[in-house]
Amino acid sequence: MTSVLREETVVLDEDHIHLVRGGEGPPVLLLHGYPQTHRAWMGVAERLADAFTVILPDLPGYGRSRGPVPDPHHAAYSKRRLAASLLTLMHRLGHNRFHLAGHDRGGRVGYRLCLDHPDAVQRFAAVDIVPTAEAWAAIDAHAALRTHHWSFLALPPPLPERMIGADPDLYIGHLLDTWAGRPDALHPEDRHAYLAQFRDPAVVAATCADYRAGATVDWAHDEADRATGRRIRCPTTVIWGTGYLGPLAPSPRSVWDRWCDNAVTETALDCGHFIPEEAPNACARALRAFFGAETVPRRSVSPRVKRDQLGSS
Repeated sequence: MTSVLREETVVLDEDHIHLVRGGEGPPVLLLHGYPQTHRAWMGVAERLADAFTVILPDLPGYGRSRGPVPDPHHAAYSKRRLAASLLTLMHRLGHNRFHLAGHDRGGRVGYRLCLDHPDAVQRFAAVDIVPTAEAWAAIDAHAALRTHHWSFLALPPPLPERMIGADPDLYIGHLLDTWAGRPDALHPEDRHAYLAQFRDPAVVAATCADYRAGATVDWAHDEADRATGRRIRCPTTVIWGTGYLGPLAPSPRSVWDRWCDNAVTETALDCGHFIPEEAPNACARALRAFFGAETVPRRSVSPRVKRDQLGSS
């Protein structure tokens, strides 16, 4: 039987979190990345909901979630504050311990939650990322061209906000096309939702603040942890797409080994960056095995029906 995923909004102190949740079993928090919303995880969530309670929020500032006004020191969108906010969300929903999978920016919130609140996360899956400090340290001339958005979005306001706001469909569409492993990787309705959110200046401002935090306070938090030897205590796996950075890209597992107490496992998939959407079956299979449910069930309800019921983000 396929569980129905329902949407709701939870009001916290600084954030209004729009989310989708449902299913039965141990809780799994699924965090999306840039420039997406919770919809990125829908295909995977539908394949997990028979064995797990899945929670898919829009990150604060993204989609239909709202976060605080960005601040000059970038603390409001630091991964430390976002992780604390999402931990409060999970407590509000009745989950003190949970599994966590985070893709892209959501993965950065995820590993910060693991480091700052080690008793909360049972198992962590990092999807197509390495820690922020490691990513900055690895940027050379070639990587700078490939990851230009890291520097561009972190520029002081209002430059990136104005430039994105002038034609959000052009900029966001370019990123979606460049990072995807194939032209039809994203469902048209999801692509429309990702583009539409960036027509809201508040979303543009919040997402730029996310990247400014990544270039400042998040980086500093990582370096402080590395200096003191603080590591992720829970079992960790990395799921990554071999088609995103090119056929010669090294596995990120060795990077994560330096940040984790336990030996890190990995699953390499033949796809681009948007793993939960490009390879939902394989991604769900890897997560089910890692989180403790071995098989992927046959779905009895079309995921497109349920996705349409959720509206746009």
